[in-house]
Amino acid sequence: MLPSVSLLESFQASQISFILVIYLVAITAEAMSGALAAGRRNMDIFGVSVIAFVTALGGGTIRDMVLGHYPLGWTQHPEYVYLVLGAGLLTTLVARFMIHLKLVFLWLDALGLIAFSLIGCSVALELGYPTVVVVMSGMITGISGGIVRDVLCNQVPVVFRRELYASVSLAVCLMFLALRAAEVGQDWSIAVCFSAGLALRLAAIRWHWRLPVFSYQERWD
Repeated sequence: MLPSVSLLESFQASQISFILVIYLVAITAEAMSGALAAGRRNMDIFGVSVIAFVTALGGGTIRDMVLGHYPLGWTQHPEYVYLVLGAGLLTTLVARFMIHLKLVFLWLDALGLIAFSLIGCSVALELGYPTVVVVMSGMITGISGGIVRDVLCNQVPVVFRRELYASVSLAVCLMFLALRAAEVGQDWSIAVCFSAGLALRLAAIRWHWRLPVFSYQERWD
């Protein structure tokens, strides 16, 4: 069994840690991206709130349900719910100005993807799951909120059709497990994963790196 260092405890600790700050920034950014997606579909305020919530907290919720990890994190920290709902509703007021912040959102989204992936890995490690489940847990946490958002907005999830995204989550999970197996300290493991994951995601955006696309148009009728 790979050694486990609790990132989850970092979130629940009383002091403000680096990983906690990243988490709060990430769920705020994800909530705002969900609200924008709802706005493109002309949803009402309730719809905006739901999409903002599932985008920001849906990944962790699905992960905990799959792993049987209860109680769910946001049920123990209702301030997270207030934060994401507030961010979603605020977006409806400032949406017209947010086009100028696109680059900032790309950075925040990349940070969120990495943070969520590391949290998912940590939770599964603590519960004693095998390596493949730990990796899947990290990826579920990192990408499934966005998938649910796009499905509810009747779109093909962007994670399946744009620059490397899920692949970055996979790389971060594998790197974190490798570093922990090599008994690298928690702080160094987090620093290396954040640096490498962020560099890979931003490079994919800059040069449009993506996986090979499968296109099949032939009809059988």
